[in-house]
Amino acid sequence: MSDSVLLIDSYAQIYRSFHAVRDLTSADGTPINAVFALARFLLKLESDFPTELGAFVFDKGKPPRRMAILPDYKANRPPMPDSLRVQIPIIREMISLFGWNLIESEGYEADDLLASIAEGLQDHKISIFSADKDIAQVIDDRVTMMVPGFTGGFRKRDTAEVMERFGVKPDQIIAYLALLGDNADNIPGVEGVGPKTAAQLLTEFGTAENMFASLDQIPKEKLRQKLADSKEIFFKNVELIRLDKTPPEGIIWEESMFRKKTPDWAKIAELCKRYSLKSILKELPVEESVMEEPEEFDLFAEPAPAPEPEKKPEEAEPKNDYEQLSLF
Repeated sequence: MSDSVLLIDSYAQIYRSFHAVRDLTSADGTPINAVFALARFLLKLESDFPTELGAFVFDKGKPPRRMAILPDYKANRPPMPDSLRVQIPIIREMISLFGWNLIESEGYEADDLLASIAEGLQDHKISIFSADKDIAQVIDDRVTMMVPGFTGGFRKRDTAEVMERFGVKPDQIIAYLALLGDNADNIPGVEGVGPKTAAQLLTEFGTAENMFASLDQIPKEKLRQKLADSKEIFFKNVELIRLDKTPPEGIIWEESMFRKKTPDWAKIAELCKRYSLKSILKELPVEESVMEEPEEFDLFAEPAPAPEPEKKPEEAEPKNDYEQLSLF
């Protein structure tokens, strides 16, 4: 099997970075808290997860298929904060300078593109950096997740960890989440069914189809009735939660699309100087002459431990002229 491909759920990591550091600005007052924390993440990838193949995958626009099923899909999401929105072009520039490919396609959520790429690159192992439970449905012997740890860093989520964390197998995750619903995505679940009950039902019946065909075998009358009453909602949820493994029209995923470039350390240093990222600048492998800093540089504290990231917004990020795959 060929080299591993590292895929990053971009907005999940950007929001995590945004909340990891507060009230940080450059010398001219530009918010840079997310830029700063994302730069640290990029350096962490370089040192701890070196790879020749990888990409940052972005949402872009509303997903027509899900909007047709549920017009209020993600309607409860707050808009992206203005203080983060102004940082998106800088973040995209930083990612590109570190040599990563940026992948997005109009009307596609990042989760679907991640699932599509994992399906398309069958000759490669895939590591997906994300905390999104939906992505667990694509985990198998070849595909794993890297999930933010409770005390920092990342922990590997493979088939065994899915079983330990959720009580179901990866191929049962869709049904499991369809039973629970998802408040963040405005997806209603089956009333009265929590994680423990959902796992017990799927352990006993194996599949949702078997469960609904065998409701008379469920001893609790209230649970039987709630499942019967929610059958239509459940199968609508299944279609919302199921990731689309079909690539965008006209696209065939190939290794060359994910070939990572060598970081341009000199330009990264210039960007760090431009936005007063002094502590990041000190960590770059550049010559001392490049490391010289203007006197107005501020000193910044280390970022606080990051909470679980918010789910990313469905809206497209601002347009920019930074390099990305020309096929989108």
